[in-house]
Amino acid sequence: MRATHSKKVGTGSNKRPEKLNVHIRKGWRTNLQLIRSIGNMIGYKKSLSEWQCLSEVKMGRGSPIPPMLRRKIVEQYQKGVSQRKIAKSLKLSSSTVHNIIQRFRESGTISVRKGQGRKTILDARDLRALRRHCITYRNATVMEITTWAQEYFQKTLSVNTIHRAIRRCRLKLYRSKKKPYLNMIQKRRRFLWAKAHLKWTVAKWKTVLWSDESKFEVLFGKLGRHVIRTKEDKDNPSCYQRSVQKPASLMVWGCMSACGMGSLHIWKGTINAERYIQVLEQLMLPSRRRLFQGRPCIFQHDNARPHTASITTSWLRRRRIRVLKWPACSPDLSPIETIGTS
Repeated sequence: MRATHSKKVGTGSNKRPEKLNVHIRKGWRTNLQLIRSIGNMIGYKKSLSEWQCLSEVKMGRGSPIPPMLRRKIVEQYQKGVSQRKIAKSLKLSSSTVHNIIQRFRESGTISVRKGQGRKTILDARDLRALRRHCITYRNATVMEITTWAQEYFQKTLSVNTIHRAIRRCRLKLYRSKKKPYLNMIQKRRRFLWAKAHLKWTVAKWKTVLWSDESKFEVLFGKLGRHVIRTKEDKDNPSCYQRSVQKPASLMVWGCMSACGMGSLHIWKGTINAERYIQVLEQLMLPSRRRLFQGRPCIFQHDNARPHTASITTSWLRRRRIRVLKWPACSPDLSPIETIGTS
């Protein structure tokens, strides 16, 4: 009679065999050391280079096959290699190889089939209408565009949805560039001025003494429009943006040429023709002698009221100072305007 041995559950005399319970995440191809150690534990030996090639081929679930690998599958299929051999040589499943070849048979392409997913709220026709509206009303805010889109498309749309739709239309919100307003007469005069000075050489432009006035305001407090704070810190004094109704300001006159920089003068109070003539006598004439050293030059100033006053023009005529005619509202033509921003 065969002797039977009973085993008690829960006793420490009989130990359960150890189990290999390793959880490999989707990014397992980067953990080559872990893959190699698992292969050694189960008795499968591969070189590190082979594991790297295998990790490059295998992908996580749901990841599309790279186009280079798809081309290789189609090339082998066109050479007459069976699908089973292609899957074995490329370390892919037979169903994957079959789907790629079936896709190639039906459409003649190897591109990934577009997934279903959630459809967008605005289709291509809606985006074209949105683009036409944005181009027609370029200065409209996003909130105004959203209100119009809700009424026009009869759909529930949020501001973020319109933001994304505007980007899909290859448009973007920018700060508008500031330019002086020009009427037709001023545009015509600018054109004639540019045409008259079209043949001026570089040496001719180097004889010009450029001048201008700039206003500098003395601001107080934080200058930024945005502040980093919590919702409860809205009344914190450190989060305020200080503003002054009439900030203190200074008016500075200066001149320059291709030979160098001229003198500067800080105005105190308002500017009129008499005070402007004093600045020309005390600063402009010495700067002209220092920069040009007796060579002939052309003086340039804009069409401000102190510059075009009758006493100013008569003073320039008595001093035999040649003045460059200047079109109205044309600060972009003067190189001295870029000194404050450079």
